[in-house]
Amino acid sequence: MIQEIRIRNFLSFKEEVNFSFEATKDTFAEDYQVVEVAKGIRLLRFAMIYGANASGKSNLLNVFDFLHRFWFDKPDDMDEKTGVVPFRLDNTTNNKPSSFELIFYVSNTKYWYQLELDEKQVYTEKLFYYKSVQPTLLFNRELINGQSVISFNSAAVKVSSIVREKISVECLKNMSFFAARDKVNATIPEIDTAKDWLKKQIMPMVTPWSSMFQYAEEQMLENREIKSYLLDFVRAADFNIVDITTQIEKREVTQDFVDFLMNRSGLTEQDKEELKKNRFVSTTRTDFIHTVHNERGEEKYNLPEELQSEGTKRICGLEAAIYMAIQNNGFLFIDEVENSLHPQLLRFILLNFLRKELSRSQLLITTHYDPLLNEIGEIFRKDSIWFTEKTKSGHTEVYSLTDFNGLNRLSSIQKAYNYRKFGAFPEINL
Repeated sequence: MIQEIRIRNFLSFKEEVNFSFEATKDTFAEDYQVVEVAKGIRLLRFAMIYGANASGKSNLLNVFDFLHRFWFDKPDDMDEKTGVVPFRLDNTTNNKPSSFELIFYVSNTKYWYQLELDEKQVYTEKLFYYKSVQPTLLFNRELINGQSVISFNSAAVKVSSIVREKISVECLKNMSFFAARDKVNATIPEIDTAKDWLKKQIMPMVTPWSSMFQYAEEQMLENREIKSYLLDFVRAADFNIVDITTQIEKREVTQDFVDFLMNRSGLTEQDKEELKKNRFVSTTRTDFIHTVHNERGEEKYNLPEELQSEGTKRICGLEAAIYMAIQNNGFLFIDEVENSLHPQLLRFILLNFLRKELSRSQLLITTHYDPLLNEIGEIFRKDSIWFTEKTKSGHTEVYSLTDFNGLNRLSSIQKAYNYRKFGAFPEINL
């Protein structure tokens, strides 16, 4: 589980900001919204972020998206950019490194990861774990004379000189240690436990433009339990859907279309040979079985996915992702979660996630839908609410609702937010 992340000089974050899942002493809903990962360390399963447009909400989610890609993407050569984007609205930061720190738990073991890099190269990269109150270094990577130099703490990690040399050779100055580590056949359990958690448990970012229904189709083809889960959800949400069928269909295509596909990237040589030989493409087809009640009684009708609403298809995709997060104790982050959703359905989706007891899954969302603030104390905890605000100098500040005093005296958190008590609100000049 993620405890906290610190960011400096990345996108709209100029000064260091700190976002944390650490719970306060509040006991509300702690049985299923709070996980005690170690003695005295209580982490939230859910958090949501409010703020005006262009205040940096999405950028906070983009931090996790960038890190995951950087950790495991392998550049073709050392001239490829790292993908990091420094704060651009100040000429003193444009050429300075960006830095990140992530504190997370794998089971009950605490890890602390550090990274400093610019658009061309990594300056430092470190991983610590805690076997006591003090951190123990696992690996240290630094830039010396334009080359990445990697060292391991021999008191904590047993790595042969051959393996160390192979990883050092693979680790280009513009790539992560973890990407280089994946290219070397070796066993380093103390490091691999953390690496594998970061790789598998941090899920892809969901945006308003993500092809979520395609994701749901792929998951349903691989896992029947997801189909049962989605059916239970849409039935509970009263969609009149009683079944969903997903299958692979082969469709014959014209020679002109074959020629068009041959010129597109993404096809393997095997795919191209198969296409030239058979002139068929494989497509996924999903049908929804609906029930209706009319003068003839109850009837069932089969409707293809193209006749479903965007909201229905997005719900299926979101719930498929949430299911995977719950099953794998993953970390899922969704930007503008309310997109294409009715407010009551949004409430139901979030409540359905939060009711999952004994789960170490975490969900981080951004939203503009402020009526959810009136559910604090009914569904949501105070410490799960965060805000982003853009300052006059253009950089983003991040802060928690619990930073404010007198919350218990407020009759409505939503009204207080709309009266600008917490900031993070658009300033519209008429």
